[in-house]
Amino acid sequence: MKYVVLIYGNPASRAAWEGMTDEQRAAGLAYYQQLNDDLDASGERIVSERLAFPELAKQVGVTTDGPFAEAKEFLAGFYLLDCESEERALEIAAMVPEASFGKVEVRPVMGLHGPEL
Repeated sequence: MKYVVLIYGNPASRAAWEGMTDEQRAAGLAYYQQLNDDLDASGERIVSERLAFPELAKQVGVTTDGPFAEAKEFLAGFYLLDCESEERALEIAAMVPEASFGKVEVRPVMGLHGPEL
């Protein structure tokens, strides 16, 4: 079954990243590279990407400021996985560093006719 792991950032996590030394950033990126390598070896990673900060995003279509609260969280990256079970997808999501201090969400991927099995 396919799952997407959505990794969220916020102003505090962004400030923490920006406050790291070059060595700390390199260690963080090396951790992600190892996670990618492990998931590639198991055949579970389809793709993963880090996303640009929200101020670089462009919107198309109808947009509104609406009567909606401002959200501090933003989508920072994702993993698209092909796992045996939801439990395994949750186990992988827990390996993402942001899971220990931020928000990481796991969702089944839905095709036009239901879950992607």
